[in-house]
Order: sequence, then C-alpha cells, then structure tokens
Amino acid sequence: MRHALIFAAGLGERMRPLTEHTPKPLLEAGGKPLVAWHLEKLAAAGVHYVVINTSHLAGQFPEALGDGSRWGLRIRYAYEGPTPLETGGGMLNALSLLGDSPFIAVNGDIHSDVDYASLPVEPQGLAHLVMVDNPAHHPGGDFGLDAQEVLHAEAPSRLTFSGIGVYRPALLQDWRQAIGDAPGAEATPPRFKLAPLLRRAMADGLVHGTHHRGAWTDVGTPARLAELDGRLRR
Repeated sequence: MRHALIFAAGLGERMRPLTEHTPKPLLEAGGKPLVAWHLEKLAAAGVHYVVINTSHLAGQFPEALGDGSRWGLRIRYAYEGPTPLETGGGMLNALSLLGDSPFIAVNGDIHSDVDYASLPVEPQGLAHLVMVDNPAHHPGGDFGLDAQEVLHAEAPSRLTFSGIGVYRPALLQDWRQAIGDAPGAEATPPRFKLAPLLRRAMADGLVHGTHHRGAWTDVGTPARLAELDGRLRR
C-alpha cells in the first residue's frame, strides 16, 4: 500500500489577505480546495493512506477534509505546532506516521497534471523528484537533470523542482549532520529545510528525477491563484 505526505503547514504569507482566515492549501481553484485535487489524484494512483502536515489554522483541515473516506482514503494529520517546521522538519515529524517504505510527498500549494501513478514505487536511490521548466518567478531553477535522469545540485542548466517527489525515509538519516547549525536545528521539534539533505544525496548520485513538460502552477500569489482558477473553470 502506497503512502503519501502532503505539506500543508505553511503560513501562506505571500497569499495574504486570502490566507489570514484560510490555509493556503484550502483555497479554492476550479471549484475545489487545492489540496482536494491532490487527494483525488493520489486516490486514483492507488494511494490509500495520506498524512497531512498542518500548522497555520490547522483545525480547518479536518473540518474540510474529514477522515478522507469521501476519496477512499485514510487521512492522518501531523500537527507541527504554531510554527511550521519547514519541509525537512515537517517530513521528519511525519515519519512515525508514514512507516518504513518509500512515500510520495507533495506540496499542498501547487497544481499540476502530473500522473501520480507514473511515479516510481521504489526510487533508484534515496529520492525521485519531478522537475519542471523554470517559471518566470524562478528563472534560475533548482537542480540539473542529466541524460541518465540523475539530479545534480550544481549544473550549467537547471530545472525547477515541482514540489512532487518520492522519498525513502533513509534520506533523513543523520539529518543534523547535513544541516549543520542552520537556524531551527536545535528547536524541539527541529525545524529545517529538505534541500540540504537532497544536495547531500545528490553528491552521492542518489537522487533521480524526471522532466514533466505538462501543466504546473506554484500557487504562490493571489494573481497566480486567480489565473489557475480561471483556467480550470474554462
């Protein structure tokens, strides 16, 4: 049984005032919350169990999504406390609910036509990331993808990480060594980004990826949400 994690704990500061009373993943596009699009697609891909990270206005998620049964899913909520734990800390916080097998992880504030059934059940290394063309607001990209579909932290040509990936829990082993004395490392629970762990794994050739050329939106501003809403309604 495939498991999945949805990152939904962010404060949504760039989306204010929309996120003052609604968490960003619960904002609607095309007549349904952003997170509901992910839940539908995960269920269609054979996922039965989803963990949702929460922090900002956390109580609204179970009110809106319930136990997941309407999608044929079982949803568990991993509350991060009043301060979001970032992607690395959030994943670490949710591991006890996710088990020992590789899992899909998705940013709750994106929308795409990526088919989650196409994601590898077992990544070749420690992670498999879906990459997309660089959007106008992120022209420099994140990582380079070579002809063997291996990702590199440094490359002359880089793509943007879509926020969709498959991870082995082992990626988080020795996380403290990977992030050093980054702010939040000493907090309880620890707060840190996932990128340093991915770069460490890339240095060992343990992160693969694919280039998705279809639709993808990082819903980072009210204008992008409005554009996505209009496109989905058409």
